[in-house]
Amino acid sequence: MQKFSLLGRLLLIALGIMVLWQLVVMITGLPKFILPSPLQVFQTLNQRIDLIAEHASITALEILLGMLCGCVAGFLSALSLQMFKPIRPWLLPLLVISQAIPVFAVAPLLMVWFGYGMSSKIIMASLIIFFPVAAACYDGLRQTPQGWLDLAQTMQANAWQQLRYIRLPASLPSLASGLRVAASVAPIGAVVGEWVGSSEGLGYLMLHANARMQIDLMFASLFVLALMALILYFGIDVMLRKMLPWVNHQ
Repeated sequence: MQKFSLLGRLLLIALGIMVLWQLVVMITGLPKFILPSPLQVFQTLNQRIDLIAEHASITALEILLGMLCGCVAGFLSALSLQMFKPIRPWLLPLLVISQAIPVFAVAPLLMVWFGYGMSSKIIMASLIIFFPVAAACYDGLRQTPQGWLDLAQTMQANAWQQLRYIRLPASLPSLASGLRVAASVAPIGAVVGEWVGSSEGLGYLMLHANARMQIDLMFASLFVLALMALILYFGIDVMLRKMLPWVNHQ
């Protein structure tokens, strides 16, 4: 049987969700302000597309900047852990602490320190993205085949040359996995920040719509947010497949 393309699979999944959603609405008879039908949501999306697009552009920028900052910070932290052993016992606990504290607990503090603008949302997204990138890259650097390193030592390669020509290329598949995880969680930080305190963005729009029982607008905003997350994830996945053609992607 011929395999479905990625777009075909996504369309089938979306169709299945829409059918199940419509069946739930028809069977339960829930009112619009509790659970609108898919048709009502898409009608609202069409009618309020300008408003949703305006807020979506803000959230998209927060996600992209947070992704960039978090990935750079995670990559540099992984390099520091590998190259500077004396700081390893001090930096590793910070990596764990960055994930042990719930993001909802940190969000109000970031609002106080950095204000209600875009900066606090970017920092929140960076905090969530930082750990998967740092952990994946560090594991890749540590798990470089010892035989390759022994061969480099016989050729009198120093530590920086081993890092550049052996450890970094060997860690790329692990780093790619970390980037995929980061792409899937990137929207969380930005949206949580908008929930805690903001006057723009999809998170703010959903919170605002929920408070006014505009559940159809809330679902329409959620649909756009999910679409943005999918585009980000699969865009990075396609880019990584082209950059790392030697990695076997099943």
